[in-house]
Amino acid sequence: MPRAAAAPVVEPVPDPVPAEPTAPPAHPVVTEPATARAGGSDFTPLLRMVKEQGLLERRAGWYLRGITVNLLLLAAIVAGMVLLGPSWWTLALAPPLAVLSARMAFVGHDAGHAQITADRRKGRLIQLVHANLLLGMSQEWWNDKHNRHHANPNHIDKDPDVKADILVFTQHQTRDRSGLRRWLTRHQAWLFFPLTTLEGIALKVYGFQAVLSRESGGIPPRRRAVEGALLAAHVVGYAALLLTTLTVGQAVAFALVHQMLLGLHLGMAFAPNHKGMEMPDPENSEGWGHLRRQVLTSRNIRGSVLTDWFLGGLNYQIEHHLFPSMPRPHLRLAQPLVRAHCRGLGLPYTETGLVDSYRQALGHLHEVGEPLRAGA
Repeated sequence: MPRAAAAPVVEPVPDPVPAEPTAPPAHPVVTEPATARAGGSDFTPLLRMVKEQGLLERRAGWYLRGITVNLLLLAAIVAGMVLLGPSWWTLALAPPLAVLSARMAFVGHDAGHAQITADRRKGRLIQLVHANLLLGMSQEWWNDKHNRHHANPNHIDKDPDVKADILVFTQHQTRDRSGLRRWLTRHQAWLFFPLTTLEGIALKVYGFQAVLSRESGGIPPRRRAVEGALLAAHVVGYAALLLTTLTVGQAVAFALVHQMLLGLHLGMAFAPNHKGMEMPDPENSEGWGHLRRQVLTSRNIRGSVLTDWFLGGLNYQIEHHLFPSMPRPHLRLAQPLVRAHCRGLGLPYTETGLVDSYRQALGHLHEVGEPLRAGA
């Protein structure tokens, strides 16, 4: 696989701005970082413009309509499974259910960022229903992981999303890889999308591990109990639906198709956002403020309204990272402001097409595995 082309830039990067203190992530996901609120930063004028245009105001009605449509479609799919009964034709409902499950994941993501409502209790309830009950994914586990990602995106030591695991993201992480992991790293660019088909199942496993782990002491006992009960309700309800409408073999096949397509859809939504972009470390990111830290590590995806829908608004990754609490329908409106502000500062604003974003991300993974292929 050829190496990825360098990410497009607008103008050369100026010298780093003076250092600003970084506040630890709050819970749930912070709405605006402390550095953004501090006067004198490059981000302050942009934040002021965005607030003046009302782009940080919630769109509860927009989200209510979307959630209502999702629930009606879910009811229609369940009704279709009941009506079709134990037939292999019922498996045709697995792909639309996977797409619908991804819609619910996006709603849970937005609720965790306080995009839907400023009321934390209501936001947590929305996220619990969508993440724990409908997807079988722990809300507390996801928020903790996602907070750390937003605080330090693509940071080699601080972002859990670039921690060496099945995949690695720097050549430094290829050291000491052996056995199956070494083989996976050598071929990780080719294996990336096949591996994402396991993501739907992995999210459930990580959720149960977080709730049942002794190390989750930061989660109050009552919240752990609620999380565990909803996760168990998801598993019981999902299994009951499949086993009462299908034979055992058909139920297993339906679950595999549903979960694998869900994982693939989520992987396609998250893969273009940061892979192959700047990866800060203590040496090269000294003095980076909020604006530089978020813009240089993120990539936007050009496209139509269909792209916005398919990627859940995450194609405006730069705007989303700069303003985590901004409602999804406002991200497109904020883009011209952000792009112009970056141009005025001479700060690269990276935007590419969807297919090219995958080429760049996979090209980066391929390049990371080069030392192991050369050694082999």
